Amino acid sequence: MDSKRKNPNLSTSEVAEPSLSKTKKKQKMDVKGAMTKQNDVALFLAGKVISAVAKNSNFVFSPASINSVLTMTAATTDIEKLRSFILSFLRSSSTDELNAVFSEIASVVLVDGSKRGGPKIAAVNGVWIEQSLSCSPESKDLFENFFKATYAQVDFLHKAEEVRGEVNSWASRHTNGLIKELLPSGSVTDETIQIYGNALYFKGAWEKKFDKSMTKHKPFHLSSGTTVSVPFMRSYKDQYIKAYDGFKVLSLPYRQGDDNTNRNFSMYFYLPDKKGELDNLLERITSIPGFLDNHIPRERVKVGEFRIPKFKIEFGFEILKVFNDFDPDVAFYQKALIEIDEEGTEAAAATALRGMGCKYIPKMIDFVADHPFLFLIREDITGTVLFAGQIFDPSKSSSA
Repeated sequence: MDSKRKNPNLSTSEVAEPSLSKTKKKQKMDVKGAMTKQNDVALFLAGKVISAVAKNSNFVFSPASINSVLTMTAATTDIEKLRSFILSFLRSSSTDELNAVFSEIASVVLVDGSKRGGPKIAAVNGVWIEQSLSCSPESKDLFENFFKATYAQVDFLHKAEEVRGEVNSWASRHTNGLIKELLPSGSVTDETIQIYGNALYFKGAWEKKFDKSMTKHKPFHLSSGTTVSVPFMRSYKDQYIKAYDGFKVLSLPYRQGDDNTNRNFSMYFYLPDKKGELDNLLERITSIPGFLDNHIPRERVKVGEFRIPKFKIEFGFEILKVFNDFDPDVAFYQKALIEIDEEGTEAAAATALRGMGCKYIPKMIDFVADHPFLFLIREDITGTVLFAGQIFDPSKSSSA
C-alpha cells in the first residue's frame, strides 16, 4: 500500500497502530469463525476483480497477501475512514480480531515446510516511511515484533523512484524472482509518505506427480468459440474428484512431507460441465457462504479421461479500483504469478483430512479441463486461501 501526503497512507498489501500487548490478548476470540469470514471475503473479492478488470481473461491473485496488508493497515492507520472500510470489507468486528487471524495464519499456515519435504513457503512484510515523519514507538514495535516487518525510513521527497526500485527489489527477492515489478512506474512520487508491503511465495510438489511422457498437446476451447493447442497433463491414477449439479471439483493434494504442523495444502479446480458456464459457476461460488468447505472431494475415484492444462499466468491490479464507491486516496497494488506443471506448483504474490477410499467400485469420472475454469490453492485445515484465479486461455502467460 502507498500513501500520499495529502492523506497519510499508500499500499501494495500493507498497514499502521494498535498495541502489541492488546494484540497478544486476542487469541481467545473465535479465530476460526473470523478466518471463515475472511475466506468468504476472498471469494467475494475474486468475483469483484474478475467482473471489474479480468472479465474473460486469465486471472490470479492472493487473498492471503491482501489480508496481511489490510490487517497491517487497519492496525496502524490514523485514517478512520480507511480503518472502517477495511473492517467492513473483511467482515471483522475489530482490529484485534484481524490481528488474531493474522497471527494464526502466520504461525500455522505460512511456515516453510521445505526442510521436512513439504511446500516451500515464504511470507514477509515491509514498511517504508518518509524519513521526515516520526513513527510512534508503539507502532514501530508492532511493525517489527508482531508483523515481523522490514522497517525503513526513506526519502520519498527527493528519491521516490529509488524507493520504488527498492520496494520492487524487495518483492522480487522474497518471491524467488517471480514478482519483478510490484509497484508500476509513477506509483511512487514525492507526495508518497508510506508504503506497506507483503510478499508471499509458495512452491509445492504434487503428492502424485504427473508423468511428463504422457503430456500431450490438445485443443483448449476459448470463450470466443475458437481453440488453442496447449500441453495437457494426463494420468490414469485415482483422483479426488466429485461431480455436483452443473460442475465438477478436482482436488490435487501437495506432498506434505514430515510436517507435524497439522497442515494440508491442495489445489482445487472448479470446472463447469458446459462451455460458457463459468460466469454462473463463479456467481455460485462467490455468493454462497461456506461454498468451499461444502464442495470438497473427500474420496479418490477412478478416472476415465483425465487431463488438465499446464499454465503460467501473471496478473497485477490496483485493488481498491474495483470499489467504485470508495476513494480514500490510498493505492493498494498486487501482482501475482502462478505456474503449474507435472512436478507441482510455483506461485507468488506481492501486495505493495482426507477420507478413506470407497468400499465399493465407484463409477469412473472424466475430468477434462479443456474449457475455462476456476482454481485456488488453500490450506485445508484452516481453510486459508493462498491463491485464487481463473483460466480462460492457458496459452497466454500474462493478463496484466
